[in-house]
Amino acid sequence: MKQIVVMEVLEVQGNNMESRKNDFKDGKLRWDLLPLELIEKVVEVYHMGCQKYGENTWQNLENGDRRYLAALMRHLCEHEKGELKDQESGLLHIQHVCWNALAVLHCTLKKLEEF
Repeated sequence: MKQIVVMEVLEVQGNNMESRKNDFKDGKLRWDLLPLELIEKVVEVYHMGCQKYGENTWQNLENGDRRYLAALMRHLCEHEKGELKDQESGLLHIQHVCWNALAVLHCTLKKLEEF
């Protein structure tokens, strides 16, 4: 079992003790920048897909990288033509573009065995 230790550095200047953390300076990933309201829009696509195809079945699709890229392009084309909402799902085409981009990333990392 991995144990996570959080340490706070105390800077002492005379009688003044000031708490500080260097997480922004130390190159740690800035999870606080993640726009959760936008991520929720992508989660809506995951939810719809789960209801339609089953939970996490998308992860093992044969030729997934090519097929998800094709789906991404179809949704992007519809978005660019001015059709904002996908008729089947009722969600925005651009939401599907984002979801498909993550699926392509997943397939690519899986191929590279970095996931």
